Amino acid sequence: MPALIEWLQAHNNPFTFSTEASINLSDDPELMELMTQASFSAVFIGIETPQESGLAECNKVQNRNRNLIDCIRKVQQAGIEIHGGFIVGFDSDSPNIFKQQIDFIQESGIISAMIGLLNAPTKSKLYKRLKSEGRILNKMSGDDTDSSTNIIPKMNMAELKSGYQKIIRGIYEGKPYYERVRHFLQDFNPRAKNKTKLTFTKFLALIKSIFIIGIFDNNRKYYWRLFFWSLFKKPKLFPMAITYSIYGYHFKKVFKKIY
Repeated sequence: MPALIEWLQAHNNPFTFSTEASINLSDDPELMELMTQASFSAVFIGIETPQESGLAECNKVQNRNRNLIDCIRKVQQAGIEIHGGFIVGFDSDSPNIFKQQIDFIQESGIISAMIGLLNAPTKSKLYKRLKSEGRILNKMSGDDTDSSTNIIPKMNMAELKSGYQKIIRGIYEGKPYYERVRHFLQDFNPRAKNKTKLTFTKFLALIKSIFIIGIFDNNRKYYWRLFFWSLFKKPKLFPMAITYSIYGYHFKKVFKKIY
C-alpha cells in the first residue's frame, strides 16, 4: 500500500481501484485507511446470508458470530463502498429467508447486491456431497442472474424460485432501490481521489440519464427525488447519485427476465 500510494501521488492520482476482501476487513482500520489513501473506492465482500445456520453450512467462518451490519458500516464509514454477494437455497433456509435477505440488504445500504441461487461447482465439497445424495441436476450455467441452480434444494424448487424473484423485486424495484441509495449516501464520505469529480464523461452520462430515466423510465419520480435531494443536500455526492440511478436502470434491465 505505501508503494502504491507513493506512485499515485507522483502521477496525480489517475486511478481508483476496487478489490475483493472478506468481512473481517472491518476489523483492520489501519488497512482500510491505507486502502483509501491508495484510491481503493470499493470492495466486493461475500456476505452470503444473514442466517448463522447458512453461514455454518457454507463454512463462512469469518462471517459468523459478528454483527454483519455493524461490520458493513465500519467499511462504509472508512469511505469504501461495498458490493455484496448473497446466496439463497441453503439446506437450512426456511421460507422466511427471502424477507430476511431483503431487510438485511436494505438496512446495509449495499447498492450492488448480487443475489444468486446456491449452485454446486464441479469438484467442490458441496458437489461431492450432493452428488452422493442424488441431488445434482446438471452443470452450472455460470450466470448469477438467470435464477438457475444445478442442485435439488431441500426447499421446494418452485417456492425457492418464487422467493428469489421476491428478493429481486424487493431490492431493485424503483422505490426500495432509490430508498437504499439515499440511505447509503446519507452518511457516506468517499475518500478515494477522483471518486466524486464531475468529469466530461460523467456529464454526458448525466444528460443521457435525464432523458432516458428522468423522462421515459417508469421510475422517473424516484430519479428526480434523488436528483434534487443529492443536488441540494449532498452536492459533493451528486455524481455518485446519478451513477447509482444509472446502476438501477441497468439492474432493472438485467433482472427483467426474472420478474
